Amino acid sequence: MTPTSRLLLLSSLWLLLAAVASALPVLTGPWLWLGVAGAAVVLVDGGLAWLRKPLEIRRRLPGRFALGEAGEVRITLRNDSRSAAKLEIHDGIPQKSAAPSLPWTGVVPANREIRVFYPVTLTERGMVVFTRLHARRFSPLGFWTRRSLHLADEPVKVYPNYEPVIRFALLAMKHRENPMGIVRRPRAGSSRDFHQLRDYRDGDPLGQIDWKASSRRQMLISRDYQEQRNQSVVFLLDTGRRMRAMDGDLPQFDHVLNAILLVAHVALKQGDHVAVKSFGGSDRWLAPVKGAHAMPVLLNHLYDYQTTAAPSDFAGAVEKLMARQRRRSLVILLTNLRGEDGKELVPALQVLKSKHLVMLASMRERVVEDIAATPVESFSSALQFLATDRYMQERREILATLGSLGVLTLDSTAQELAVALANSYFDIKAAGRI
Repeated sequence: MTPTSRLLLLSSLWLLLAAVASALPVLTGPWLWLGVAGAAVVLVDGGLAWLRKPLEIRRRLPGRFALGEAGEVRITLRNDSRSAAKLEIHDGIPQKSAAPSLPWTGVVPANREIRVFYPVTLTERGMVVFTRLHARRFSPLGFWTRRSLHLADEPVKVYPNYEPVIRFALLAMKHRENPMGIVRRPRAGSSRDFHQLRDYRDGDPLGQIDWKASSRRQMLISRDYQEQRNQSVVFLLDTGRRMRAMDGDLPQFDHVLNAILLVAHVALKQGDHVAVKSFGGSDRWLAPVKGAHAMPVLLNHLYDYQTTAAPSDFAGAVEKLMARQRRRSLVILLTNLRGEDGKELVPALQVLKSKHLVMLASMRERVVEDIAATPVESFSSALQFLATDRYMQERREILATLGSLGVLTLDSTAQELAVALANSYFDIKAAGRI
C-alpha cells in the first residue's frame, strides 16, 4: 500500500492546524479528535482497498508487428467487486518502443468488463518481449494505492516493414507497377518461354506470328509467351558492422531487408526460386523456396536478422555459397561498399561469376552525399570535402573494375534501393541472362 498525494495533503493540513492549536490552547482537544477521526477514516479506507477482489486482466497482442508501424494492443479489465475500481495501468512494453497513450487511467464499473486499446510502435526487429503489466488501484476514498503485477511475459515477432511489398502486390494486380517507380520494359523473345497460340491482335510484332498455324487456319495466329520460370535468385546478405550505419530513421540493414522482400515478392510471382545466404558475423541459409507459401517462409527467416560487429569476409561467403548453391543463379550481393574492399571483393566475385550471374548492389550513404554537396568555407571543411571525394572515387573505381569483368553493379541510396533492385531484376529477366 502506498499513500497518495491526497493523503499527504490531508496530513499537511492536519500539521498546519497543529500550529494553530499551539497558539490557541482551546483548540487542542478538537485538533486531537480531528486527527483520531481522520486516522480512522484513512485506516478504514486502506483496509477496504486491501480486502477488495483483485481485478482480472487479460492482454491480447497482434499476431505480428511491423518495424516502425503502430500495432494495437488490447487490454481487458474485469471488476467482479461491488464497487467501481479506479486504477492506473502501464503495460510492460519492450525497450525502445513508444506507446503515447500509456499509462492509462480510468474507472472500471462494478461487475463490469471494459477493454482498453492502445497503439505501440516497436523500433527493433526480431523477437521482443512484452513483460508483466503494472497496475495501481486506488482505494475508495483515494488515500491509498495498491500496486500489483499481472500477466506473464509474452514474446512477439517484429517483422521488417514490408508495406512496399503489399503496395506493389496491389498495384501489380491492376497492372500498375509504374506509380511505384517499377518499370516493366519490353522483353526480348529469348527471355520468354512459349505459352500458347492465340488469334492475332493489332500491334503484335511480325516475328510473333506463327506462319504455319496461320496457313492452316487461314487467319493470322500469334504465339503467346510467358516469362521464363523456375530460375533462381540468391541474396547474399552482408550482416557485418558496416551495415549498421543509420540512414534516416532506419539502419541501412533494414532498408536492405525491405529491398529483399520486394524483389523476392516479384521473383516469386514470376515463378522463380528465392534463397538467402548471410555472412559477416552470421552464417544463415534459407534454401531456395518457390510458390505462394514462400513469402511467409521468407519473412519468418528474415525477421530476426541482426547486424554484428564482425568484418565482412567476402571470400569466405563466396566459398560457402558455391558449396550450397550449385545451380546457376542470379546472385545479388547486398553490402555497403568501401574503398578497401577491392583487393578481396574483386577476386571473390570473379570466382562467383564463373558459375553464376552476379550483381553487386551497394548503398551510398546519404550523409556522404550531403558532405560532398556542402560548400567549402573553411580549411576543415576543405579537408572533409577532399576525404569524401576520395572515398567516393575509390567506390567508383571498384564498381568500374567489376563492371569491366562482367559483374553487374547497382549503386543506390538506401531509400531508392528497393525499386532500383526490382527494375534491375526485370532488366535481367528481359535480357534472358539468368
